[in-house]
Amino acid sequence: MLGTIVNALAIIAGSLLGLLFSRGIPENYKQIILTGVGLSVLLIGMKSALVTNDLMIVIFSVIIGAICGEALKIEDRLEQLGRMLEKKVSKKSGDTSSFARGFVTASLVFCVGSMAIVGSLESGLTGNHQTLFAKSVLDGVTSVIFASTMGLGVMFSAAAVFLYQGLITMTAVFMKNFLVAETIAQMTSVGGLLIMAIGMNMLKITSIKVGNLLPAIFLPLLYFAIRSIL
Repeated sequence: MLGTIVNALAIIAGSLLGLLFSRGIPENYKQIILTGVGLSVLLIGMKSALVTNDLMIVIFSVIIGAICGEALKIEDRLEQLGRMLEKKVSKKSGDTSSFARGFVTASLVFCVGSMAIVGSLESGLTGNHQTLFAKSVLDGVTSVIFASTMGLGVMFSAAAVFLYQGLITMTAVFMKNFLVAETIAQMTSVGGLLIMAIGMNMLKITSIKVGNLLPAIFLPLLYFAIRSIL
């Protein structure tokens, strides 16, 4: 869990810096920085999406995961959580959309990436935290930009990262027989597609409910488990 703890602290520290300097950054600079981050997120997603050749598994995982996520209304629940957190930390009764947007966007960017999955698996299986330490640096820098443009909600994404990566780390020990390189590559590719969707949303090209696609990441693991049993 050390890597996940460091990652969450890096996001909090970066968010505090972003909030501290946000007022000194002109709005036009914030927008162009956010555009640059969106393009970078899109590039990271494209690179991750191409790590496997098992395209049919990736495609079916995305389709079935989308159906499951839509039924569970994951995106709506994330937004509700963001609004609830806003009410808890703010005495004002103003618009909460900015807080919720920052929380949801940052949570998805920091959780969906291949480094979150692979790093958490390495941490749980071998005790190697190097991938999560590297991710901590990237997330810390990104959170500075996010917090300066989207506000306090970004800092609370650290809780989502802690719970998400911590859960993967803790369960990795019990899933050793199923976490082969092939399965990890498929999960990474699905995650890459979701990161691309986040990037396109940030660039305002699309308005995809990426949260509803989250179950797709874990379907390659379920497929491998079922295939092994049969």
